[in-house]
Amino acid sequence: MRHISALPSLAASSLAIVSRPSSSLFPSPATNRLVRFHFRLRTMASHIVGYPRMGPKRELKFSLESFWDGKSSAEELQKVAADLRSSIWKQMADAGIKYIPSNTFSYYDQVLDTTAMVGAVPHRYGWNGGEIGFDVYFSMARGNASVPAMEMTKWFDTNYHYIVPELGPDVKFSYASHKAVNEFKEAKALGIETIPVLVGPVSYLLLSKPAKGIEKSFSLLSLVENILPVYKEVVAELKSAGASWIQFDEPTLVMDLESHKLQAFTHAYSELESSLSGLNVVIETYFADVPVEAYKTLMALKGVTGFGFDLVRGTRTLDLIKSGFPSGKHLFAGVVDGRNIWANDLAASLNTLQALEGIVGKEKIVVSTSCSLLHTAVDLVYETKLDKEIKSWLAFAAQKVDEVNALANALSGEKDEAFFSANAAAHASRKSSPQVTNEAVQKAATALMGSDHRRATNVSARLDAQRKKLNLPILPTTTLGSFPQTMELRKVRREYKARKISEDEYVKAIEEEINKVVKLQEELDIDILVHGEPERNDMVEYFGEQLSGFAFTVNGWVQSYGSRCVKPPIIYGDVSRPEAMTVFWSSMAQSMTSRPMKGMLTGPVTILNWSFVRNDQPRFETCYQIALAIKNEVEDLEKAGINVIQIDEAALREGLPLRKSEQAFYLDWAVHSFRITNCGVKDTSQIHTHMCYSNFNDIIHSIIDMDADVISIENSRSDEKLLSVFREGVKYGAGIGPGVYDIHSPRIPSMEEIADRVKKMLAVLESNILWVNPDCGLKTRKYGEVKPALSNMVAAAKLLRTQLASTNPADIKPSFKGCMDKMI
Repeated sequence: MRHISALPSLAASSLAIVSRPSSSLFPSPATNRLVRFHFRLRTMASHIVGYPRMGPKRELKFSLESFWDGKSSAEELQKVAADLRSSIWKQMADAGIKYIPSNTFSYYDQVLDTTAMVGAVPHRYGWNGGEIGFDVYFSMARGNASVPAMEMTKWFDTNYHYIVPELGPDVKFSYASHKAVNEFKEAKALGIETIPVLVGPVSYLLLSKPAKGIEKSFSLLSLVENILPVYKEVVAELKSAGASWIQFDEPTLVMDLESHKLQAFTHAYSELESSLSGLNVVIETYFADVPVEAYKTLMALKGVTGFGFDLVRGTRTLDLIKSGFPSGKHLFAGVVDGRNIWANDLAASLNTLQALEGIVGKEKIVVSTSCSLLHTAVDLVYETKLDKEIKSWLAFAAQKVDEVNALANALSGEKDEAFFSANAAAHASRKSSPQVTNEAVQKAATALMGSDHRRATNVSARLDAQRKKLNLPILPTTTLGSFPQTMELRKVRREYKARKISEDEYVKAIEEEINKVVKLQEELDIDILVHGEPERNDMVEYFGEQLSGFAFTVNGWVQSYGSRCVKPPIIYGDVSRPEAMTVFWSSMAQSMTSRPMKGMLTGPVTILNWSFVRNDQPRFETCYQIALAIKNEVEDLEKAGINVIQIDEAALREGLPLRKSEQAFYLDWAVHSFRITNCGVKDTSQIHTHMCYSNFNDIIHSIIDMDADVISIENSRSDEKLLSVFREGVKYGAGIGPGVYDIHSPRIPSMEEIADRVKKMLAVLESNILWVNPDCGLKTRKYGEVKPALSNMVAAAKLLRTQLASTNPADIKPSFKGCMDKMI
């Protein structure tokens, strides 16, 4: 590892941008008249929780990847980042936003930024103090040649992933990244006053996990006293730099928290009160209703000026506000949806705001977004190919900024009638458009309510039939769908889409790529093959492009993790499948090999959760429509001779509501939707599914209820957390493949490391149901990483097959230690 002092700090400030001409990254989507109107009324109370970081054309993504590949310098990366920040702040200032956030930009993840800020670097990264630089920061995020990355998991119920802090009783917190202060100063030098945003201390601890080797019973909240001195230092520096407001994001307050966790908030902010004196402080919550007891805790916090609530997904919080809101406090009313791309119903939102104004007072209400706009696309102005009618129904982040300010102005009596009239016309158009409704699809989905759609035979009988049909060894090996997407491959798809090459040329190029992937897997001696998905741009967009009721963007990118961005389709109408979507390519791949070839599909719940979903009908109705479309595809694949079909449900856990009282209903229709897709196949047709990067232990019984023949689940990056559920006695009879190595890191695991991981699995799972596979698809990796990693994976499986064959089956699993002793 390079010495940390030789690298620029994570918080290095590029103030030289002040002398350069202002960036044109964000041309205003509004008319000049509207921009001038907003600018004139900048004193109105409007606020944005956070903003997308990647840039309208993914400028940060490309700069990050160039830096990681050694093609550009840290200084070049920092310049791109500084230009993006400057553009975002100037855009909000020009639109008239009063409370503009800073420190919502990140090179990777805001929780990782907080880990850097408090100096909670795990020992394995070799940090010895001082300002944390890119080397340590990106090693924590991505791993390096010597050590693996930190765990990554979903940020609440979104498709964004955060890096999970690893904490123990011996952690020594220290102020190790001055990013928040430097970015505040950076904006101030541009003449823009911002609200610095920090992940709150209690949520940070609650979103952490005990470090490896630390008992699970260790209380993370016992570290409150240790971490607060760092927050006090940050606050003191921000105050000294001239900050008048500070925003603490405490989203865990929307969860079902026990009383001792709520008491931690009371204690933390009581301890911070004197440090916060002289500052205005807003506590921001989002993604759901705030429970009654949490609301009471919030309202009683000391030293707090205002409270931010998600009033889109947290409509019941409105009743709590109406029942009592402290006099003199600011209400940051999140009425503009930060999670979807539909234009706000301005008239309805204004009615809500006017009702709240009567409770909290005109001077104390602040119009805001429901959460950070990180979760939506950047700017609709770049979408020149969208259907004009559908485009009129939408608002991306840049347009939501204008919506926030338009509502704030209207609330002050300066309503822009033209803006509101255009918004009303768009909503009327959407309600009456023939593009939205398909009565046949609605009837078919309604008819699903009468059955649970289970396969006729139980899973153990099906597995017996499948073993005979497929002739698989013990510990069968497979991968989870995609193979590396090279620059050449992306160019082929791009040129075909632009009609620069013919269909025949395109098919030939894709066929050659599939053949290469098939031959590589045969050489590696993998048991169940995949075709590598060279024809697919994205696992959701690819299917949406072939289904009715979907629209697509050119630049509607949303950050998923690090530099990884996705371009969610827009589900605007009823969904159906006009024709087969994957049969041609799967059949071609199967014709190239005698080994079983998996048909690869994305499941209905994942398509739903990874799309921008229509908000004019319940989500489960849309999901059932998608399930019927996938069911048709599954049956066509089976007819074409594809005997193994994987229906990915990577996002099943992601959609789980944050409140426990709402989870059973979601799991019921989500699991039902999956079963609909494959309820009609033969016993000999093996149905796989895949899930990744979430905590599945709490929904394991729903996963079993999906009734898949084989399930593969992320396991390696989370330190085998999944296995604990089986150690605790959960019986699982279907096939299961906990991932044996992390594909989101460039690190290549050794054969011994993989074998050791599989041995841990064999301590809690029967060898006849265990599969050996990576954590996820290989799309983001390079062939130079994939080939040795898969070679080591297959070698590990073969080694263990040999050891199992020479071991008395009765002695394989008396205990974890016993298993290890037998197999070493």
